Order: sequence, then structure tokens, then C-alpha cells
Amino acid sequence: MMRVIYIFLCIMFMAGLNACGEEQRFEISADDNEAPGAPEYLSYKPLIGGARIFYNPPKDKDVLSVNAEYINNSGRKSIFSASYFTDSLDVMGIADTLEHVVQLYAVDRAGNRSVSVPVTVRASESALLNVAKSIEVLAGFNSFIVQWDNILEQTVNIYVDMSFSKPGQTRDLTWVLTSNKAVNREIIDDVVLSDGETLHVKVRIGDTYGNRSQSIEMGQIKVMSDEVLSKEFWRIPNTNDSIAGIPMCFGNGYECRSLNVIDGILSRGEIFNIMHTAGRGRTGKAEDGNAPWNFLIDLGDYYELSRIVTNQRHDLNAVAFKPHERGNYYLEDNVNQYNMYYLNEETNEWEFISQHTIEVPTGLSELEIARLGYAGDMALMYPEVPAFTKPTRWFRYEALTGFSYSPLVLSEITLYGKKANVH
Repeated sequence: MMRVIYIFLCIMFMAGLNACGEEQRFEISADDNEAPGAPEYLSYKPLIGGARIFYNPPKDKDVLSVNAEYINNSGRKSIFSASYFTDSLDVMGIADTLEHVVQLYAVDRAGNRSVSVPVTVRASESALLNVAKSIEVLAGFNSFIVQWDNILEQTVNIYVDMSFSKPGQTRDLTWVLTSNKAVNREIIDDVVLSDGETLHVKVRIGDTYGNRSQSIEMGQIKVMSDEVLSKEFWRIPNTNDSIAGIPMCFGNGYECRSLNVIDGILSRGEIFNIMHTAGRGRTGKAEDGNAPWNFLIDLGDYYELSRIVTNQRHDLNAVAFKPHERGNYYLEDNVNQYNMYYLNEETNEWEFISQHTIEVPTGLSELEIARLGYAGDMALMYPEVPAFTKPTRWFRYEALTGFSYSPLVLSEITLYGKKANVH
């Protein structure tokens, strides 16, 4: 036992000595004006949009960091720094694959700078061109979609320049999309054109280092037109009535009604306007359980469908209702994930359209979340390549999951599309 205690005390003593040594190494001397030694350059590795430089740090006891300076093509100087305890640093912001000179130097605790070691490097690929080659522009419904990959996950700006002609005038607009996500998909809304009119779209890419690409031609985009479908002639089957082998769900629990989902009235606290499965949504029989359950809509005529908006319940407690608060939006038993189908009457089978997950908003205030929830969640029928469904009279909404547990409630379904030419 005494031997263990002795060893422990020795270890603590040595640790104390090392700590003192480190503390002394980082002491700042007010009269220190002696430059530290320069790092010893070893090699570099090309990176997308940059280079990783390997070196031996100087032996000086008060060296704080090893830095690299680089002036890019736009004339902007960037400084990159690495701790004394590492043997490499990354220089980013190189916009091409030509040779560039980086100045490598050390800095001590007093701010003294060593002589610079010039290092010539090349990037393996331009980061801007890496993003540029992944950009796609797709026609949407009164909108268009810009999507791109960003494998470095560094902040980039996508400048979308679009122009279109109206009788007697040409309009030019620029949208700026900013993101550091690896995969990006942005919708530019409210682009209303007449049938046959097109947009001319170009894009430019910029980064935080001041680099910017030339304009990249994306061609002519023909935006598709759709509109909100009237619910005047919509009908729903009775609970457990089947259409093409799929039973209509139960939604009349706790004084709620399935018809509330297609009446155009949104639930918002004091407005008690939702469907509720009461845990027996599949067929209405308690023993059959709840999700997944299917809400079936007879559209009253034949339509080609383009988009859907679903609205959640906000609150069931009218006494505590506050419209500026989140309530139950994006929480609990509201529908989080669902499938969509249309009925192919030729085969009497439900054709799968797509699956959609309602994302939970992050980094927003209660008021902002409340506004989003009240506006509803919009989804494209075909999100990868926007398109209309084939003509159909029946739409099927299959609720799969809730946000916290099984989906039980829904306030409203709204569909977009256009009248089908069916004879």
C-alpha cells in the first residue's frame, strides 16, 4: 500500500514539474523582441480548394502558433493558423489549380514573427468548380428549384441571375442562396409566367475568401403553372369503406370529425377543427390499432396533382391559447411522415407518388414556428423532378408516424394541380 502511495506522489510531482515547465513556456516577456525560429517545411498535400502543408515547428520554447498567409486571385489576404503542438495546417480559398506561393512562419507569445518560408502549392481542384458541376436548376410550379452539393461544407453563395421578357420590357433579377450544408435544395417561389414563357437562368458561385466564378449558363427554364384545387365537390368515404382495397380511416374521436380535414378551416387553438383517430385510425375498430391510417378523398372530378399542403393542430386548450406561441406545432401526435398515392382506375390500384417527412424547424423563435405551423407544410408530389401526376379522381394520404408518438390528428389537407383533360 505504501508503495502505491509513493508511486502516486511521484507521478503528481512530475506532473507539477511539467505544468510549471509549460507555464514558463507560455510566459510573456514585455521586453521580448526576439523573433522565433522559422518552421521547417517538409511537404504538402493538394486538397479541393486548398493544400495541407506539413512542417517541423521551431524549437523555441515560447512559440505560440505556425501561420500561413496567402493572397488569392481577388487580392484578398487570408491567414491560417495551427497550434504549436501540430505539424500541419490547411490553407483554403484557392480558386484554381495553378501554382500559388504561401508564406509559412511562426509567431511567439510576445507577437514576434519569424522569417517567412515561401511554399509553392497547388489545389487538387477548384472548390468553386466542384460546387458548380453539381448545380442543377429544375422547373417547379410557379417556381424553380436550385440544388447543389458542397462536399467541403464551407459557406458558399449561389448567385442566381434570371431574366424573362414581358411585352415591352425585360426584367432581370438576382437571388442569393447561402449555405454550408453538404446537400442543398432551395425553391425560388412566386415566379408567375404565362403558358409558354420561359426564364433564362445563369448562376455564379462565391466563397468567404472573396473568390467568385464566372457566370454559368443553365439555359431556359419553363416554369409549370398550377393552382389550388377547389374543395367544393370533395367527398370522403365513411369509416371503413374501402376504395381499391384500402379502408377509410376513423377520424371522429373526441367530438372531432374527418370532414374537418377538407373544410378549409384551420385549427388554431380556439378553433376546434381537426380529425382525431382516438388510437383506432386504421379501420375504426379498436383492435385494429392506429397507424398507418389512410385518409381517402374523392376530388369530384379528374385532376393532375402537383403539390400538397398539410396543416397540423395548434392547440386543444382554448383557455391557454396564444396565437404567437408554438402550441403543438411539430410536436406529439401531429403527422410527421406520410405517403401519397393516386388511384389508377384502369388497374383499380393505388399508385405510389412519394413519401414526405415534415421537418422540425430549428433556430427559430416561438412566433416564427407558430407562423410556419399555421401556414402549413408544402411538399411536391414528385420532389426529385417536379411533375404532375397522371389524371385521377381519388387521392390517398397515408399517415405513417407522428413527431413524438403515433399520429392521431390532422387539421387540413390542401391540394394543388390542374384540371385534367379526360374524355
